Amino acid sequence: MNTANFFFFGRLRDFLRRDQRDQSIAVHFRGRQSIKHLAESLGVPHPEIGRVQVNGQEKTLSAITQDGDRVEIHPIPNGPPVEPRFLLDNHLGRLAAYLRLLGFDCLYQINFDDAQMADILQSDERILLSRDRRLLMRKVVTQGYCLRSLDSREQLTEVLQRFDLKKGITPFHRCVRCNHLLEPVSKEAILDRLEPLTKEYFDEFHICPACKQIYWKGSHYERMLKLIEQVAK
Repeated sequence: MNTANFFFFGRLRDFLRRDQRDQSIAVHFRGRQSIKHLAESLGVPHPEIGRVQVNGQEKTLSAITQDGDRVEIHPIPNGPPVEPRFLLDNHLGRLAAYLRLLGFDCLYQINFDDAQMADILQSDERILLSRDRRLLMRKVVTQGYCLRSLDSREQLTEVLQRFDLKKGITPFHRCVRCNHLLEPVSKEAILDRLEPLTKEYFDEFHICPACKQIYWKGSHYERMLKLIEQVAK
């Protein structure tokens, strides 16, 4: 039986048992085991991992662990590793709406299963957002983040901070229902779809070319502005 000592830093400790968070963890293993495999056996998804050092030397997650190794694992730094385009699992509908409201490209459907999301990630370079660690540990996932909070607004703050997105906020440019970019539309073209008070008090409208949802600066707009002000601080 071989033994290596693992040390985790920063937010990676969120994934460990409380009694493991501030100390080295002795990991016992047989045969050829990569650092990735052993780290994930402790509950740490590989997309969360950044710099890896073994006995003071820079290594990668694919390195084979040796008996007696001291393995130090750091979280990936904040910031977008790729263009911030997201895929969200089917428990994150409210978060998807918030991110779309802020202008970010978010692929989400309530009926996505794990296999479908894996297929999407293989063909479309997106960042996976999920609270499911096992999903994030799939080999096909190269970029991802495990949300800590159950509250959608707190999740939004997490994502904005983790991927350093605040400077990229462009609100009210994307459909919160289906993710398509909005287009201006004349009032006359949609007059038959407007309520009487909306016809009377509003003249500027946008429409989603995909689902035909209409947007204007009504009372909901003021509520959304307050949300944006809160999260963009």
